[in-house]
Amino acid sequence: MTDSLTLRRPDDWHLHLRDGDMLRAVLPETARHFARAIIMPNLVPPVVTGADALAYQARILAALPDGMMFEPLMTLYLTEDTDPDDMRAAHASGLIKAVKLYPAGATTNSASGVRDFARVQPVLDAMAEIGLPLCLHGEVTDHDVDIFDREAVFIDKILDPLRRATPGLKVTMEHITTKDAVDYARAQDDSLGATITTHHLVINRNHILVGGIKPHYYCLPVAKREEHRLALVEAATSGEARFFLGTDSAPHSDDLKENACGCAGCFTATNTMSILAEVFEAAGALDKLEAFASLNGPAHYGLPVNQDTITLRRTPASYPEKIITGVGEVTVFDPGFPLNWSVLPSSV
Repeated sequence: MTDSLTLRRPDDWHLHLRDGDMLRAVLPETARHFARAIIMPNLVPPVVTGADALAYQARILAALPDGMMFEPLMTLYLTEDTDPDDMRAAHASGLIKAVKLYPAGATTNSASGVRDFARVQPVLDAMAEIGLPLCLHGEVTDHDVDIFDREAVFIDKILDPLRRATPGLKVTMEHITTKDAVDYARAQDDSLGATITTHHLVINRNHILVGGIKPHYYCLPVAKREEHRLALVEAATSGEARFFLGTDSAPHSDDLKENACGCAGCFTATNTMSILAEVFEAAGALDKLEAFASLNGPAHYGLPVNQDTITLRRTPASYPEKIITGVGEVTVFDPGFPLNWSVLPSSV
C-alpha cells in the first residue's frame, strides 16, 4: 500500500468561475491544485466574442492571488450569430482554446444557446478547418424527453449527425453521465474525447432524492442510476486517453441552491483531488490517476503536460464546509465518505 503519490500538476478541462465577488472567492480554490482550466463562457451576458474573452481573461488574472500560478484557457459561447471571422482571429491570437455549445435551455445561463444546429454549421466547418475544439453540453431539451434520457437521445439525434456532417472536428463530450456516452466515446476515433466530473464518479440519483431532496447534489446533467456511475468509474480509472477530468465545478450561493427552484451545480474545486484519490484507490487504480487528471486532457487539446507536480499523501484531509464569498456562502461538495488523502503542493 502506497502512502504517497506524486503527479504532474493536474488541469481542469471544464470549470465555472463566474465573475465579480464569486470569481474572486472561488478562483483560489482551483488555482491551489490546478495549473490550467477550460473556463466556461456562460456568464450574463455570455462570452461570445474575442473582445469578451479578452476582457474576462483579464478579470480572472486580476483576481488571482499573489503567489498563485494559474492559466485560464478561454472559450467562446457558440450562438446562432457567432461570427466565424471573429472566432478565427481569437483562435489565431492564442486567446481561445475551444468553443462551447449549449443547447438552448439545457442548463444554467444557456438561454443564448443553439436551437437550430443548421445555423451554426458554417462555424463548425471553420472550427474543423483551423483545429479549434468544440465542447458540448450533451443533452436535448425537448420537453417530451425524460431528463434521465436526454444525454442518450442527444448522442443519437445531435452528436453523431453533427460529427458526420463535420469531419475533422475535434469534439469534447463534456461531463458524461451514462454508460451510453462511455460506449459511444469508445467507438470513436481520437478526434473525440470525454470529460468526467468528480461528483458523477461519486453520486447516483438516489443521493439527490432518497430521504429528502439534497440540493447540493443536484446538477445538470443530473446524476443517473448506479450502473451508469459504475461505468463512469470504470472509464475514468481505465487510463484510456479519451477520458479525462473536467470537474464542472459550479459555484452557486446557498440561497440559490436551497430554495423552491434550486440552481444546478456541485462545487468541487476545493476537494476534487482528495476525492479522486479515494475513488481511484477503491478501484485499485491509483496508478491511473495521473493519466486521468494530468496527461490525457493536454493530449486531447494539443497542449504540453505541466512540468510541476503535486503530491498526495495518505493523511486525513481537512476542507472547509463552505466558502465565504461576497454574494453569500457556497457549500463545498460532500462526497459522503472520509477523505484520507491530502494534497501537498510541490515543484520539480
